[in-house]
Amino acid sequence: MIHDRLGCSSISFRHLALSEALSTISGLGFAEIDLGALPGVCDHVPFGLDAPGVEQVIEEVAASGLRVRSVNGDIGDLNLPPTSAQRDERKRHLDQLLALAAGVEARALVLPCGALDHTPVRSLDEDLDVVAAQLEWAAETARVFGVALWTESLHVHRLCCDIARATQLTARFSPEIGIVMDFSHIVASGGDPVDFVHLFGRRISHVHLRDAVPGNINLSLGNGSVDFAAGIEALADFGYAGHFSLELETRDVTHDRRPDSTARAARFISPLIP
Repeated sequence: MIHDRLGCSSISFRHLALSEALSTISGLGFAEIDLGALPGVCDHVPFGLDAPGVEQVIEEVAASGLRVRSVNGDIGDLNLPPTSAQRDERKRHLDQLLALAAGVEARALVLPCGALDHTPVRSLDEDLDVVAAQLEWAAETARVFGVALWTESLHVHRLCCDIARATQLTARFSPEIGIVMDFSHIVASGGDPVDFVHLFGRRISHVHLRDAVPGNINLSLGNGSVDFAAGIEALADFGYAGHFSLELETRDVTHDRRPDSTARAARFISPLIP
């Protein structure tokens, strides 16, 4: 049995059209998803999102019968100062993503922690200030839609690429903004998930699960060095009552083996969740 706090990200089946991905996830026995809306990573939600596109995705999700925990989106490089036109487009895109999140009854929209580049545009402090300010603006907008705002505060390929930078960013935004903990990004950056839990504790709102080794986030569970048992135990000790999602954007299995790999991952993780 799959634990009722364990879901599956649609990113795990990003090679399929959305309806096929959802039917595959449902067929494996999951009741909950994270909906991938990341340009260049997962095309289940079009980046040029408009009202008809929002309605189409809402209809496909509703037809699947799956609950949505979060929508994992991107509204551009948050540490890059936008032009007036880019600012208007960012606001339009944010509004459409929030309309989608509200329409599928997701708890939150998840945004990243800066551009896909470790090098700051100005200084690190200035860039972190801008990212935090943009997250606060997005959180304020999200409140209007009745949706929370979470951020994946450590992403090994983005500006906040390690625990030190994630700590600096988190100190700049309000506790209203939740943190998404991703085991693979922590380990790939050279960090320890238990240390991450001890640092951010009750600010953690959601957890992504994928295996990794330093420098590589794209491994199936069991093919990396992540100690999932220790990390999940640390979360339980902190009283974490949120959910977990298998975000299996892996590159060590062929597409035809993904359902079996996902099922094995669910069987491995479910007994570890209290």
